[in-house]
Amino acid sequence: MLRRPGPPALGALMCLVGLAVTGAIALLSPRAQFRDSATLQGFVGLNQPEVTPIIDRIAHLADPDAYGLIGFSLALVALARGRVRLAALIPVVLVCAGATTTLLKPLLATERYEDWLGNGQIAAASWPSGHASASMTLGLLAVLAMPPRLRPTAAAAGGAFAICVSYSILALGWHFPSDVIGGFLNAAMWVLLAVTALALAEQRRPERRPRWALVRDGQARPIDAVGPIALGAGAAAMVGAVAFSRPGKVAEYTLTRPTWTAGAIAIAGLAALLAAALARTLGAPVTDAQDQAAASTT
Repeated sequence: MLRRPGPPALGALMCLVGLAVTGAIALLSPRAQFRDSATLQGFVGLNQPEVTPIIDRIAHLADPDAYGLIGFSLALVALARGRVRLAALIPVVLVCAGATTTLLKPLLATERYEDWLGNGQIAAASWPSGHASASMTLGLLAVLAMPPRLRPTAAAAGGAFAICVSYSILALGWHFPSDVIGGFLNAAMWVLLAVTALALAEQRRPERRPRWALVRDGQARPIDAVGPIALGAGAAAMVGAVAFSRPGKVAEYTLTRPTWTAGAIAIAGLAALLAAALARTLGAPVTDAQDQAAASTT
């Protein structure tokens, strides 16, 4: 694990500042609220009767029961690797990230009425999004929990998971886009705080890998790049299939809704950036020989 607490601590601070700035702009700036509404309108326009059941199921993948189940599974993966400290911290991150959104929503509740929403107004207590925070928390924790050589794949899959859940809740009209960004930053802040705590603990006393560990961390191999490449190619193929099936409508929708286009790209970009930055921050995998040498010094 990482033994330099500085980078993740700085990252957590940046996420905290970003969270505060995003909340202030989203809840206090009329101009930002206008763009927020325009972006949301673009997402809601994509919700057609034939796709509603699909996006509804995707959105519910970040419900509390699924959140706890997936998080518990990631803790078991960390435990199987012999990373006891990480396994113990994962439930803490899950609780803290969820509790933060639960506390902030009523505390910062602000009416953001939009005529076009009619009777389907978004609740005043909606910032930051709990579903966006949950999906990003799980995505980032997957990067931590998986063996180092699988981090690129975990980062790609975790980022894609957060994007799919967030796009779904926006298309269903559950949240404003700024709620999603706040949820992402909240999740990243808590995960980076956990990485900082692990790094500090490693500085004081490197963690011994127990003999009962079922999964050993090996060196990265070229084949490990297949996972993220395949995920990226699959996503590109899906987008391409939609674009080629109705090129005129896709082009018209994108060009006539520049605010939605920019917002969709910003959300996807932030999710990908956070997942990739975490994988990068953790650094190169530690071989079994290096791990044993570190343990022998304690």
